Amino acid sequence: MFIILGLAIGFVAAIPLGPVNIFVISQTIKREFFHGFLAGLTAGVLDFIYCVIAVMGIFHITISFKFLLPGMKVLAALLLIAISIRLIRQSKSFLEPQPQVNSGPSSHRPIIGVFLLYVSNPTIYAFWIGVAGTASAHHWVANIGWRPVIFALSCGVGAVIWYFLLVRYISKHHGRLQPKTFELIFWILAIVLLLFAAYTLASIFFKFKILSI
Repeated sequence: MFIILGLAIGFVAAIPLGPVNIFVISQTIKREFFHGFLAGLTAGVLDFIYCVIAVMGIFHITISFKFLLPGMKVLAALLLIAISIRLIRQSKSFLEPQPQVNSGPSSHRPIIGVFLLYVSNPTIYAFWIGVAGTASAHHWVANIGWRPVIFALSCGVGAVIWYFLLVRYISKHHGRLQPKTFELIFWILAIVLLLFAAYTLASIFFKFKILSI
């Protein structure tokens, strides 16, 4: 039962339109299925790692990161802005990607991109801590033994299933799109990322304002 629960949590958690989904979509459009799915697979692996650490009780250590959250939010916002600028620049000179025989040298980019998005986003830590707390409070998963690992693994697999379906759909249908449509998609993705960056920065000042009252 807890395996099915983990699959559902991982799948649903990966669906909302956020920086990782946008990055996966952009990688799929620019470099076809392999790079997009590699980015999604990396996200699933990181979800597994975050979840297993939280459920096994180590998540209380993250309390000491509380004073670092503003800096982490600034880092996340800067990263999102940098990706947005890159997308805008690429949209101006975008050419529909052609199949490449040797894609090895660039295969590390999706992994690094997703990794940076994860480590600089404090909301991901908060989410998995919340999942771990809920699962433990309802005794769905014990925080010792092999069950936390299987539960976390099922969460990661659920996320990978979503990213596979997303990348498959994008890679299958993007070939029918015109270059102008690609340009529009890149602009939309860039604007959404900038909105996420603005929201992240605003949350810092809003929190400071509340604390100062």
